[in-house]
Amino acid sequence: MKYDAGRDKKKFNALGYERKEYGGSASTLCQGCGHNSIASQIIAACYELDIIPEKLAKFSGIGCSSKSPNYFLNRSFGFNGLHGRMPSLALGALFADTTVKGIGVSGDGDTASIGMGQFKHLGRRNLPLVYIVENNGVYGLTKGQFSATSEKDLELKHQGVNQYIPVDICMEALIGQATFVARTFAGDPKQVKELIKAALVHNGLAVLDIISPCVTFHNKDEYLHSYMWGRQHELPLHDLAYIPPQEEIIIEEFEEGSIKEVKMHDGSHLYIKKLGRDYDPTSKSQAINLLHEAQVNGLLLTGLLYMDTSQPTTFDLHNLVDVPLNRLKEESLRPKEVKLVELNNSFK
Repeated sequence: MKYDAGRDKKKFNALGYERKEYGGSASTLCQGCGHNSIASQIIAACYELDIIPEKLAKFSGIGCSSKSPNYFLNRSFGFNGLHGRMPSLALGALFADTTVKGIGVSGDGDTASIGMGQFKHLGRRNLPLVYIVENNGVYGLTKGQFSATSEKDLELKHQGVNQYIPVDICMEALIGQATFVARTFAGDPKQVKELIKAALVHNGLAVLDIISPCVTFHNKDEYLHSYMWGRQHELPLHDLAYIPPQEEIIIEEFEEGSIKEVKMHDGSHLYIKKLGRDYDPTSKSQAINLLHEAQVNGLLLTGLLYMDTSQPTTFDLHNLVDVPLNRLKEESLRPKEVKLVELNNSFK
């Protein structure tokens, strides 16, 4: 619905869209599932960033998490693919049209088990994609088996006790050269929304590991993927505020600590308020050390762990044009004879 000057302006963003125009179908996930909360924050972030829904594409694989794109941005194009193959789908689609922003939604099984290979290669290519892992530490869609991120010694009713050390998705993303890495908790909607906003304007691979409680199969309060454990053990690194480029930037004094300003590619800013610790999100070694420290101490470390705005994307490396490939004219695709001769000679 386009903006009507006679209506309440507060209901519309700069494009003239209401928030409901960024919504999706009614969720079929369990009531109270953390994935639904994440979908709600994706809707809010896209609405507040004035993103044209048709200029954003959604990708997913298999699992409860991969059903989530159904529940936001109905006007956007989407592709639900094979288990663990979401990264290659996104790579192909975004290569074909570099003007489209991509959101990939995956899960801990879809990414950290069958999809680990594709996930790691996506990092080294630095594809401009928001990669959200809805991490509940269990295979919810297939009735509650352990996943690769299930904590060691986790005991589930029908599965027994997990004997294996879990995969840390943020650690894998850091080592795999992702240029934006964050962890957050579905029960902290403000932080989730601000991180999604920052990820959407980051020019490169932005990995968000979102701890998303499963209320059906992984619902014991003493385990780290539960809502109660997350609320009791969350340790935010900082307080985040995303500032769009069109707004006047006003920084008030913060008694709690100093401010770290990170300038994004489009001229917007991410301001990070220090909460009792001296943390630099541009230091990969500090991020790795903090993740290890949090794991040892049984804490859920949340916030922006790492960001690097200096690395070229895969689009830069291949010198891709702005025009979508399927809209290029024949004269742009067919080289002249002199150029073909020149190319052939270069291989001699």
